[in-house]
Amino acid sequence: MPDFRDLHRPGAPLLLPNAWDVASALALADAGFAAIGTTSLGVAAAHGLPDGQEQGKDQTLEFVRALHGRLEIPLTVDAEGGFGGSPAEVADLAATLHAAGAAGLNLEDGRPHGTLAPPDDQAARIAAVKARSPGLFVNARTDTHWTGTGDLAEALSRARTYLEAGADGIFVPAVAADDDIRALVALGAPVNVLLLPGMTVPHLAGLGVARISTGSLLFRAALAAAVGVAREVAAGAPAPAVTLTYAQANALSR
Repeated sequence: MPDFRDLHRPGAPLLLPNAWDVASALALADAGFAAIGTTSLGVAAAHGLPDGQEQGKDQTLEFVRALHGRLEIPLTVDAEGGFGGSPAEVADLAATLHAAGAAGLNLEDGRPHGTLAPPDDQAARIAAVKARSPGLFVNARTDTHWTGTGDLAEALSRARTYLEAGADGIFVPAVAADDDIRALVALGAPVNVLLLPGMTVPHLAGLGVARISTGSLLFRAALAAAVGVAREVAAGAPAPAVTLTYAQANALSR
């Protein structure tokens, strides 16, 4: 299996598709991607839960355990903010995920109701995870642009704090301005960008990004496509041909 850390190459970024269940994970792996991640929104929504409300811990663990031994590429897990745990509890969760085959972990400072964790508190969680599982690639996510003010100075300050605590990479979802991305890249650690409408992989590569995540995009696209087909058929359209056959889908359970 390739080393997950080595896949983060500034200027030649890892395109990381995000799966929400076993079938989507195995299908993406079969499609030839170098690594895959999980999407907390997709996992939560698939189980009737809201995202970002510290409720999807058991479902995330079940998902990762179900994939153990079935992937030949690295898997990184979206653990939200640690699902409300203390530094020791988050470190325990990270160690459990690592033992179940996870190569990486996303850990965010966003909290329910749109608040941000104090940076020192979040740094303590990161440090605890790295002390317990030093081989786990910790992608430190700061939500300054996702739920906060979009203040670049705050994003940079939090990123520095998290890197000093031992984080391996920085993720600032919703950052979009080229100059903001360049400023993050200048920190010298692998920078992860969430693929937003209109963005392209070549352009982000040119900015020095090391990792590009699809986030919940694939889950939302799949759900929208399913509803669209159902509506078309209900309106009298003929059933469409689907490139993924029944046999191919069933084979994912191998």
